[in-house]
Amino acid sequence: MAGDGRVITMKSDAEFDKMAVAGACVAAVHKAVREAAVPGVTMTELDGISARVIRDHGCRPSFLGYHGFPATICASPNHVIVHGIPDGYRLKEGDVVSIDAGAIYEGWHGDAAFTVAIGEVPPAVRQLLDVTEQALWNGAAQARAGNRLGDVGAAVEATARPHGYGVVREYIGHGIGRQMHEAPNVPNYGKPGKGLKLKVGMALAIEPMFNLGTEETLLLEDGWTVVTRDGELSAHIEHTVAITSEGPKVLTLAEPRLV
Repeated sequence: MAGDGRVITMKSDAEFDKMAVAGACVAAVHKAVREAAVPGVTMTELDGISARVIRDHGCRPSFLGYHGFPATICASPNHVIVHGIPDGYRLKEGDVVSIDAGAIYEGWHGDAAFTVAIGEVPPAVRQLLDVTEQALWNGAAQARAGNRLGDVGAAVEATARPHGYGVVREYIGHGIGRQMHEAPNVPNYGKPGKGLKLKVGMALAIEPMFNLGTEETLLLEDGWTVVTRDGELSAHIEHTVAITSEGPKVLTLAEPRLV
């Protein structure tokens, strides 16, 4: 049981297989949105593309209606960190945009996010995106039975530290399964060897969020959109990772893959 009283659910291999179907759907959404994310496209148009892909894969969107969220995906351009509501904003050359998508297959969730540059961006921005993705993989590599939750967060945080990025602390990863957000919480910081002991059957959504500036955030009046307080760019990468007897397995790819 997590410290906040929520039960950590353990999944069987067959249940991980269902999560992988949802995860493959999310991967298909990511592929379609990457191809469509060009100058001139709106966030609403990307949301419509995502809805069609999820429907065509025989899944349901995890986000639509979740606590009243009004869209299929979260679309977060530039200084928006997470939970951006798709709107009429048109992408332009030099933007970055983070896309977070979730899908449900036979009651099981997959959840993943990526950040993409639109056209040419300065080297510092490209590095932010690359380092955030590397942090995800470094964290995922620690998500193995016998390790501690702090090992995951410490690996993510250590990836950011040499670059001076703000590591977002107010918004974190989570367990996942029949619910999109389950125990345990999965921070992007921590101490090696500390925290919950990881076991086969757990599933974690690991999601580094790094800012070019400080870690400080601001929640806008819509109650969803979270931005960097200083207006600097942000990057967000996420995958759903199953803890298996073979090691960490990423479920939100076209084909599941061991780390």
